[in-house]
Amino acid sequence: MTLASLPVQAASWSGPDYLAALPSPSTAVWQIGPLPIRAYALCIVLGIVVACVVTEYRLRSRGAPPWAVLDIAVWAVPFGIVGARIYHVITSPQAYFGEGGDPISALYIWEGGLGIWGAVAGGAVGAWLGGRQIGIPLTVIADALAPGLPLAQAVGRFGNWFNNELYGGPTTLPWGLQVHRMDPERPGHALLDPEGNPVLEPGLYHPTFAYEALWNVAVAGLVLLADRRWKLGRGRAFALYVMGYTAGRFWIEMMRTDEANEILGVRLNVWTAALVFAAALVYFLRVRGPQEFLVPIGGRREPAAGADGPRGDVSQVDVSGTDRSDNPAPEGYRVVTEQQYATYLETGQVPDDDRPVAKDEGPDGRHDDLDDDGDDDADDEPAGVDVGKPAAGGTGTTGEATARGDDR
Repeated sequence: MTLASLPVQAASWSGPDYLAALPSPSTAVWQIGPLPIRAYALCIVLGIVVACVVTEYRLRSRGAPPWAVLDIAVWAVPFGIVGARIYHVITSPQAYFGEGGDPISALYIWEGGLGIWGAVAGGAVGAWLGGRQIGIPLTVIADALAPGLPLAQAVGRFGNWFNNELYGGPTTLPWGLQVHRMDPERPGHALLDPEGNPVLEPGLYHPTFAYEALWNVAVAGLVLLADRRWKLGRGRAFALYVMGYTAGRFWIEMMRTDEANEILGVRLNVWTAALVFAAALVYFLRVRGPQEFLVPIGGRREPAAGADGPRGDVSQVDVSGTDRSDNPAPEGYRVVTEQQYATYLETGQVPDDDRPVAKDEGPDGRHDDLDDDGDDDADDEPAGVDVGKPAAGGTGTTGEATARGDDR
């Protein structure tokens, strides 16, 4: 018998008190005038901010313009929300199209019901569209996002804690979770006993929201370490995140006790996690390529002033007080290797073949002639750039060139 299983006093209408337990909030929504402020929505927004900050930092380090993540997020976030809702409705159709269901309520996203699988799929479509607008390939965006997304998910899971939902089975562990019985007449508030005290469900439960949050933080660390060690490119860092996340979701999902559709007696999301893990593993093993960096097309960048001189692409150069026609915005970005990018930073040169791959050659924007080392020749010359020569069309070395939580 553990410490958590020793009640301090006899069970009452509000449930037993324990010497050791994780509490849950009794309120998940606050009313400010006519506007409801939902804890889950705040957690989702904070998670999006975390993902954007991490992704922005990683995109800049690979040659993207400052705040490119905002141009991408304006597409990815709404597409992700719509995708999350669609997945929830498809996998839980009885609540909307079954007996007694209300089809129009499928549109009431503020009442809750989001699926992470649909969020990732829809967000990927939005990220691709946003990347196309500024000429950044989806693989570059995905690899930059890879550690930020699990951190965002970790933050978002605390919305489930506020909502007193998605917990696991009974436990006597010291970190067992106290769960409030929520009032169906006052969504977002715990049911109250005659004395006005919040009512607790009997016993303690596995805090699966916390398990998944901690697991996601570990996945983010894994991706960062692996990316630093092996310099993963062409979407492989994102594939590693998917494998890490689904591996954890597989066992955490089997601990949950909330209602869910099943196939062969197994929760639907367990099957989904297994299938997505397998797909990501195949991608990770089959796809090869160097870490991807970006150089601008159609802009101009002065060579670095020295070891401590300015770094980054044309959009990172301070042009305040200057004639923008002398430093035009790039038409797009070309994917290059790390060696090519370093050469570009030092000399201002870009690869001779400076077509905007991201816009004209499909969503991946990859050089098919790059092998695992980023070379297309046996002599290890950098692919796509002739170091020591000015870029095509340039002179010298300036390189002038063309509600309720996520219940799925």
